Order: sequence, then structure tokens, then C-alpha cells
Amino acid sequence: MKNILVLLCMAVIMACTNQKEAGHIQSVTALTEVFGDGQKTTAAIVEYTEEIKNEQLDKKTFSVEGRTITKIYPNDKPEKSTTGKNGKYIIIEMSKDDEQAATFIANGRNSEIKEAHATVRQLNKIETASGNSIEPTGNSVNSSKAINLIVDDFTQHQFKDTNTGITVHYNLYTPKNYDKNKSYPMVMFIHDAGVVSTEPKATLMQGLGAVIWASPEEQAKHECFVLAPQYSVVTVNDQSEYTKDLDATVNLINDLTTQYNIDKNRLYTTGQSMGCMSSIALDIKYPDLFAASFLVAGQWDPSKVGPMANDNLWIMVSQGDDKAFPGMNAITAALEKEGAKITRSVINGKATPQELAKDVKNILAKGNKIQYTPLKAGTVVPPDMQGQGGSDHRATWRIAYTFEGVRDWLFKQKK
Repeated sequence: MKNILVLLCMAVIMACTNQKEAGHIQSVTALTEVFGDGQKTTAAIVEYTEEIKNEQLDKKTFSVEGRTITKIYPNDKPEKSTTGKNGKYIIIEMSKDDEQAATFIANGRNSEIKEAHATVRQLNKIETASGNSIEPTGNSVNSSKAINLIVDDFTQHQFKDTNTGITVHYNLYTPKNYDKNKSYPMVMFIHDAGVVSTEPKATLMQGLGAVIWASPEEQAKHECFVLAPQYSVVTVNDQSEYTKDLDATVNLINDLTTQYNIDKNRLYTTGQSMGCMSSIALDIKYPDLFAASFLVAGQWDPSKVGPMANDNLWIMVSQGDDKAFPGMNAITAALEKEGAKITRSVINGKATPQELAKDVKNILAKGNKIQYTPLKAGTVVPPDMQGQGGSDHRATWRIAYTFEGVRDWLFKQKK
């Protein structure tokens, strides 16, 4: 009996100790965002049992293992904000340039996806809204969940195409306030060969090509569906041949238009590298499908592109891309021989948003259906990619989808 009492007392002491070591922290959540070069963990959200006073918290109040803290503030919601307010959440923002920030590691066909993670430690006391003080325990707390901005707004599906026998895995963004009585446009993004994978969300995490259209800012202007197929095979090759996966994707698009009120006159396609070439293949075989195409860093047999001469196209490629740039030069020359009118303008990849807006305005003032905008050599590749093979090619799509004026142009096109 004495031993049992001793054990019970020890259990109580341990429980009290554990509670003390945990302090007032209820949980830690890692928050990720997608950038032109992939998804990164940019914040840790620390939930407390009490509301924290909205005061200037010193960046030395916390540490996050292996990360650089840029800003700390309380909030009444588990989300980033421009200003702090009393709340039970402390938002710890971190540099996206940290080596450990990336959750998507681009490495060609061997690209890696890492779990979002943050290990947080409170170092100094903090004040609650009620006037209490929360002392640090000295212990680290690991994140137990993650919020993936925009990526989490997509749902994952499979389409079993009876015509080709192929199953297409895809991600779909549905407008948050979808109204079946209202008609919506749809943008399809096709990823590059470096993201060929059985991981359905890889195309969402590798860059902005898919998620940019589903961002709150973009949806506020252009409410739309976003379709992002995830292929486990390469859909095209350098001999301008393509697999039946693209035909199955067209059947998927047609199926979606029967499930949702998607405007068939406002279907758009875009893609980078393999995705660009896939879009070109679709534009050629299905000339009446898309209202416009945004083609990024691709190529195709110029003798086959005649059916695209009357399409609404925006073509973007880096002048430093030793395959796609001459390839697109050949394509645009072939389109002109078919009677297409093309506006050509070299754009500085390091231009400010204001400068880019002016460039776009001047380009569209010409009134042509096809815009060809090579990115000036030397303005595309960031320092961390200098000297890497194919860097001009891959660096193109790091910035291509940040061009607001191009996105606005796309949605103005109708069949």
C-alpha cells in the first residue's frame, strides 16, 4: 500500500512537472507559403492558453531552431497579419531565405518534398492581456500540424478516362463562394518534367504556376476554377510527340464542365517547359478548346504550329535559354508566315511592378492577338542559381507568373 501511494505521488509530481515544462503553450503550427522557387515554411504559430498582450515583442523572446526570426506579434487568429492584436496566438515570422525554409527542394526528376516543421522555444517572459506573466520553461516545442496557404484550398481527385484507359490525377480549386447559377472561367496549369511524380500536390508546391490563380488577391479580381493535373509520366518529348495523357486531360476538362458551371468560352491553359509544350500540343490538336494560352519556356516543331496562328497567345522565355529561346523564335516566325500579327518586346526580368505594368500596357496597345516577350539575358537567373545547368530555363518560371498584367490579359480573352 505504501508503495502504491509513493507511485501515485510520483505520478502527480511528474504530471505537474510536465505541465510546468509545457508552460502555457497549447500547440505549435508550421505555416507554409509558395513562392516562385517553391514552397517554404515562413511562420510558426504558437497557441497559448491565455490571450497575449499586444505589445512589441522582441525577436529575442523566442528562438526557432535553424531559422532566422524576422517578426513576432500576437493575433486573435492563427494567421499572419500586418499588425498585432490581443490574442492567444503568437505569430513568429521567419526568413524565406533560410536554408531550412524550403519544403520543396527542386532537383530535376529527383525533386524532394519535406514536411513543414518548426521547433520553437520561449526564451523570455511574455505578458498576458489580463496582466499575468508567462515565464519561459527552457524547453523546445515541436510543431504538430501545418497550414499550407493556398495549397490547402485545392482538393485532390482522380479521373478515370474510359476513352483512353488513362487515370488522370489532378488538383482542383473551386471558388470559395461558388454559385451554380453563375458561370466561371477555368485556368489549367501543366507542370514541367522536373515535377513528374506520384505525389498529387507536387505541382502545387513547386512554384506559382498553379497556386497564383487561386490566391485571395487573384480571386478577388478574377474568380475562377483552377485545374492542376499531376502527371507521373513525361507527357511530351523533343520530337514534338505527346502521350495520350493529354487527350485524357481534355476529356477531364469536358467532364468538369458538366459537373460545374464552367464557361467553355473562358477556358485557359498555361504551363512551363513540359507544360508549355503540352499546352502547344493541345492548342494544335484541339484548336477550339482554349480562349487563350500563356506559354512559358517551351518549344515545338514550327512546321506543326499553323493551327495556332489565330490564337490568343502570350509567349515568355529567357533569352539565355539555349533551347526554348531559339525554339520560340522559330515558332513565332512560323506563325507570322501563317499571317499572325505578333507584338515583340524584350522585358527586363528585374523590372519593378510599376515598370512591368507600363511594359504590358505598351505591348497591349499594339492590339495584336499574340504577344512575344523574351526576358532579357542576365536579368532572370538569381544568385543562388548562377552556374547551374539549365538555370536560365528553370529561372524563367520563377518570375513568369508574377506578371500581374499577363494574368489580367488572360482573363480578358474569350472565344
